[in-house]
Amino acid sequence: MDLITLEEIRRLKARYLRCVDLKLWDEFAEVFTEDAVAEYDTPVLGKTLRLGGRDAIVGYMRKNLGPGKISTHTASSPEIDIDGDRATGIWALDDSIIIPESRLLIRGAAFYHDVYRRGDDGAWRVEKTGHTRTYEYMVSLDDMPSLRFTAGT
Repeated sequence: MDLITLEEIRRLKARYLRCVDLKLWDEFAEVFTEDAVAEYDTPVLGKTLRLGGRDAIVGYMRKNLGPGKISTHTASSPEIDIDGDRATGIWALDDSIIIPESRLLIRGAAFYHDVYRRGDDGAWRVEKTGHTRTYEYMVSLDDMPSLRFTAGT
């Protein structure tokens, strides 16, 4: 088992999540191959969201998780398999999206299924990503009268 490659892929996934939550869209773009594909299970939209190409993925995230939305994404328990310059990974996801303007909280969990490719420059990038929800729920922030934000808004 190539422990250096495992750590590089773990760091890649961590960067993916950090960049989404901190809205670092230029750095987020660097996580993907140009021809990357994303398929996110989105019960709140009533369908699987399919995005083709790095620009489409980044554009969607920029528009839908941009200013005014607070997000936290945590991925853990990776199962990573490496085969030369390609690898696959399964990650447990726990996430929250808070939309203060709409007074809405979306919470959920899922399993990411990723494919990674090492480029000619030696860097690993996401070639395919997506998740399948184990659960998701929405609740109005108005239903939690004692809720007070002390940071992040």
